[in-house]
Amino acid sequence: MSDTNTNTTTTQQLASPARYSLWQLVCYMLALGSCGFGGPVALVGYMYRDLVERRLWISESDYKEGMALAQLMPGPLAAQLAIYLGYVHYRVLGATLAGIAFVLPSFLMVLGIGAAYVEFGGIAWMQAVFYGVGAAVIGIIAMSAYKLTSKNIGRDKLLWAIYLVSAILTLLTQSESVWLFLGAGLLVWLLRVPPKRWLGGRLHGVAAVLPLAAVLAAASSQWDLLAQLGAFFAYAGSFVFGSGLAIVPFLYSGVVTEHHWLNDRQFVDAVAVAMITPGPVVITTAFIGYLVAGFWGALVAALATFIPCYLLTILPAPYFKKHGKQPGIVAFVDGVTAAAIGALTGAVLVIAQRSITDLVTALLALATLVVLWRFKKIPEPAIVLVAALLGLMLYPLLSHP
Repeated sequence: MSDTNTNTTTTQQLASPARYSLWQLVCYMLALGSCGFGGPVALVGYMYRDLVERRLWISESDYKEGMALAQLMPGPLAAQLAIYLGYVHYRVLGATLAGIAFVLPSFLMVLGIGAAYVEFGGIAWMQAVFYGVGAAVIGIIAMSAYKLTSKNIGRDKLLWAIYLVSAILTLLTQSESVWLFLGAGLLVWLLRVPPKRWLGGRLHGVAAVLPLAAVLAAASSQWDLLAQLGAFFAYAGSFVFGSGLAIVPFLYSGVVTEHHWLNDRQFVDAVAVAMITPGPVVITTAFIGYLVAGFWGALVAALATFIPCYLLTILPAPYFKKHGKQPGIVAFVDGVTAAAIGALTGAVLVIAQRSITDLVTALLALATLVVLWRFKKIPEPAIVLVAALLGLMLYPLLSHP
């Protein structure tokens, strides 16, 4: 009887009309892709703040399901969450348009910067800009991580334990592990939903949320440079788990060490471009592709990176929408969410180690955090712009090479 009620409730929830149009969602994703600074931690925080808390377009449970799916599947976290949120009410069309709208602005920006980089032989001023922006971003993502933690973890001791373990492991290893997310979800599932309630023909549900990346493995090709770029970035998009934090060392080993497409200086500049432009951090793949093979290289690299994450979001999405309200799945998602937020919090500390290099950057990060705490209506892009200007002014005065 309870199963029947659950299924009825789920059907009603699926049938409930959206409180927004598809065009409104596309416009929001375009705006976020154009002005959303701070990397994956900040971007998923913006989506929660804007779509769940302020506009009430997305329910708490749908957001948590999207976060869990994005953490379990390989590829860029924020882009996957945007795709899933598009799927919630508008299915494949919504997922497709939301994903394109989210990625397109930063792709166009990276193309422009790439053209300037090639034309003028490097971007010397970027170090100064990133000096200020990198510090401010720490304050932005720290506030986002705090909001996600306070809202989703609450006073639940089990979720707090998972959260802390995930944060510490991320900090120590400087990477994110899908096995930690899976283990956290299964642990909460086992402890909160006795096996007798879900073993009866539902164990196949676990398989539905396991990574499907192997289906999309891209065979290495030596046809030409574009084929090599496509094969490498498709592999990166299909098998690298976690956020932009995880893909950078993987890209370095392939782009610099293995293929010798870029040198160390160019690769550092590529990562800096991704950090000072809004949208997903992995858009750095488009910049790398542009340096290697011009416009078509950028297009191939971007498509090869994002198509796998798109497929690995919409393929399991129907399962999450159909069965996501069952007690066992809710417990599993709670565990994955706690581990995911813990990993994002650990990532804040990892990024801080690289961006806060002296007293000035420490003060900039602290000032950003205080401003966001006290003046909640100040838009993040305004803070990033001020930080960039401060970087341009202060960096030359501090005798940096």
